[in-house]
Amino acid sequence: MDYWTAIDNIYNLTLTLSFFILMILMIHIGRKGIKVNNRYGGISTIICGICFLIFGYYNSIVRFFPYPYNGFMVWWIGIILLVSFSFFAIIKREVRKMESETEDVNLKGEKKPILKRYIERMTKENPYIEDITFRMELIRKSFHLMGLLLLMAYFGFFALYPVTLIISDSVIVLINQIQPAYELIWGPIDKFPFVFGDFRAVIFLTMMALIGALMFAIISDLIRIIWGPEYSIFNFLTKSMLRNKEINATGPQIYIITGFIFSYMLYMVGILHILAVFSGILIACLSDAAAALIGRRYGKHKVIVRSKDTKSVEGFLAGIVLAYIIGLILVGPIYALIGALIFFLTDYFPIYTADNILNPIFIPLGIQLFINLLGLPVGWF
Repeated sequence: MDYWTAIDNIYNLTLTLSFFILMILMIHIGRKGIKVNNRYGGISTIICGICFLIFGYYNSIVRFFPYPYNGFMVWWIGIILLVSFSFFAIIKREVRKMESETEDVNLKGEKKPILKRYIERMTKENPYIEDITFRMELIRKSFHLMGLLLLMAYFGFFALYPVTLIISDSVIVLINQIQPAYELIWGPIDKFPFVFGDFRAVIFLTMMALIGALMFAIISDLIRIIWGPEYSIFNFLTKSMLRNKEINATGPQIYIITGFIFSYMLYMVGILHILAVFSGILIACLSDAAAALIGRRYGKHKVIVRSKDTKSVEGFLAGIVLAYIIGLILVGPIYALIGALIFFLTDYFPIYTADNILNPIFIPLGIQLFINLLGLPVGWF
């Protein structure tokens, strides 16, 4: 084994261990959530932990990324840890400063510093509430637009090449310009895994974007759960209002990204059709957001689902119709019906599991099952 092969194995082992560590933490947190009667959040968090166990085994056997991209991901995780714990230290210092203050040092009418206002909002009042405002719901659901970004990353947009292919070609240009520095850190340039216009780069870099987003979100969320919401940089950046379902449980952004990675991993090993995967991703993102927002704004006819949450007929219809339209565009009319039906089932029937993790997994699996059973063409071409 030469030096650079050993470095490759070290990076890959580090990434594998990262998933196993996350698995342990998620299962531990999920059990605590169940103990405090947050069965919805606790069970959903444990399911994510099981997915991380699968991710770890997959990376140890098949690998998510070739070298040096596994190294890039490990560096990214290191940067996130550095930034997250630097923010933690800043907030900790500010909390101690606020605790030592005997009186308000701000002049009357003067606006408090943003960090102080943020800490007060997270600590002086209970940040976990049952119902959030429509505005905050809109902000939270805006993260679901990530599905469209993934679509552009993989397929491009009209005349625009896939974003990941543009990034890959740009990296190739860059490393050729800085060849001595690159070879010092990452090894011989002729072992770089991709060439110009290589579609394999699209496949791997799309997964890299997914896992990179997961690592940023989950490290911040674990800090929130273990030490308090005021220490989470994700909460600070998003001005997040947390729901009761997130007490001793991870947030919905973790569930949905985990579901994306699971389905995309099944595509990478040849189990799922890529259009089935993106049907699930976009339905999970856009249909869920449409159902929630239209239900909140225009819902007149209330429905109590099996989880005891109150939803509306209008929200259900908006989500199902949009799910069918998305499926119609991507996989055709027959498979679109399957996707819309599964969206309804995962939205209405689960009692203790978040639809954010069920939709991006079960919709592609359901569509793929009927692709195998019916053998009809997928999409329009």
